[in-house]
Amino acid sequence: MHTELPQETDLLVIGGGPGGYAAAIRAGQLGQDVVLVDSELGGTCLNYGCIPSKALLSATGRVDDVLDAEHMGIYADPYVDIEELVDWKDGVVDRLTGGVGQLCRGAGVTVQDGRASFVDDTTARIENAGETADLEFERAVVATGSRPIEVPGFAFDDDRVWSSRAALSPERVPERLVVVGAGYIGLELAFVYARLGTDVVVCEMLDGALPGFDAELTDVVEAAAREHGIEFAFGERAAGWEPDGDGVVVTTEREDGTTSEWRGDRVLVAVGREPVTDTAGIENAGLDTTDAGFVETDDHGRTAVDGIYAVGDVAGEPMLAHKAHHEGLVVAADAAGESVAEHAVGPVPAVVFTEPEIGVVGATPEEATDAGHDPLVGQFSLAASGRALAAGKSEGFVRVVADEDGRLLGGQVVGPEASELVAELTLAIRYDHTLAEIADTVHAHPTFSEAVMEAAAAALDRSVHAP
Repeated sequence: MHTELPQETDLLVIGGGPGGYAAAIRAGQLGQDVVLVDSELGGTCLNYGCIPSKALLSATGRVDDVLDAEHMGIYADPYVDIEELVDWKDGVVDRLTGGVGQLCRGAGVTVQDGRASFVDDTTARIENAGETADLEFERAVVATGSRPIEVPGFAFDDDRVWSSRAALSPERVPERLVVVGAGYIGLELAFVYARLGTDVVVCEMLDGALPGFDAELTDVVEAAAREHGIEFAFGERAAGWEPDGDGVVVTTEREDGTTSEWRGDRVLVAVGREPVTDTAGIENAGLDTTDAGFVETDDHGRTAVDGIYAVGDVAGEPMLAHKAHHEGLVVAADAAGESVAEHAVGPVPAVVFTEPEIGVVGATPEEATDAGHDPLVGQFSLAASGRALAAGKSEGFVRVVADEDGRLLGGQVVGPEASELVAELTLAIRYDHTLAEIADTVHAHPTFSEAVMEAAAAALDRSVHAP
């Protein structure tokens, strides 16, 4: 047990992911005594999710760029040493998680390795290496995160059945990979392995990739995926698997009862994540969960139990690291007695790091119409972007959605740097900016961001470049 673990604290944070560590560090900066308990600082995002996956996507993207450069007169045959690639990825993760520890110490946060569970609504029991200690708290934050959903018959106890965590640290590159689930996790990893030369098939029980995203966006990504050799089996539910030598045979079933078999060296199951509410004894503190398994909170992260907050994946959709981080900052301010009205979580962008990327925020045209608006919509094709053409990446578009008065309601981007371009749209929605304000703001040339300006101008019928 940590030799400096106090008997009481102002704020106990259970979970060290993006929501938990943000809450702990900010509360420490605000003068609170804080204890953060987790066995792995950084949570899923830093250790087994956002960061390692983006590291692999970045690295394999370089391979992709080289292999797709012959039309520019560039010829190469890159070789990837998977062991060295994984070591490099792990180094990125170690650097960031180590940085979180330094930031916690700098803010005066006591970081305790182990597991915390509520005894009641003012006391928690800390367990580590067979030792236990009780800690009294004035306030607490539940930030226990989420875990991969297991598909019946596809338990992660066989090394041939991969979770996303296993897929991020392969010992070798499989020749064939069956991916169950065409959500953002499954599709991002499908691109990683396709770039490494793996034959990839993605099985999805729904009719298209990236459920929940606009079909106009996903059509662009699906087309690019097929160009990378990724095969799709839509409308097929994963029913089971059997060993096939050192590999697997995955059986899928269609709605009409017919079946197919897909062979691979490994099967990656990526059908989503579920909140973790069974590790911290939250019922002992008087907390309940919704039918979907989340801990319900208000706009400031407060639960039904006075003095106890919940942030991140455990607190509900969208299950995104940046949403968790902002919620952590909000609850830290609230716990310290600061006014947080101006900090409540606003529009939350969602991004997918496929090729090309997707970035969305706020309302689609259909959602704006359903909300009673007669929306102004502007769209700009990246085929008309000088920067996109010069980069050899002109697939996709930027679309903006505004109300009748021109106030921005939403934006959708599919194309290179979509994850970056969506930030301007998020800011514009957060502070009620208008199409005219975006269109009249000088954007550097030649840049991808000009497409945002052009889309806004197109909605006002005054773009000089929109085709």
